[in-house]
Amino acid sequence: MIETIINASKSDARLAALLDEAREYAQIYLLAKQRHKGCQGTGELMTLKEEFRDTLEAMILHCGELGVPLAIFSYDIDSMADLLVKRR
Repeated sequence: MIETIINASKSDARLAALLDEAREYAQIYLLAKQRHKGCQGTGELMTLKEEFRDTLEAMILHCGELGVPLAIFSYDIDSMADLLVKRR
């Protein structure tokens, strides 16, 4: 799914912007998750996770509007964050 989105973003400025935003949220979320210890900061971490998820959903929705075929099924938010950060 990520490869399809990356390829489609090359010809759509809005999708490219959403992809950049998702990558930024992924980096922030992963850093916060790595630094998280115990219960302290749990609320902030969950907020970052939801904001990242919202960005992913906006990107997927835009792909649908463009007619970009995505094989979508449930996905793990942590795996998606890892993929986005690694696939630059």
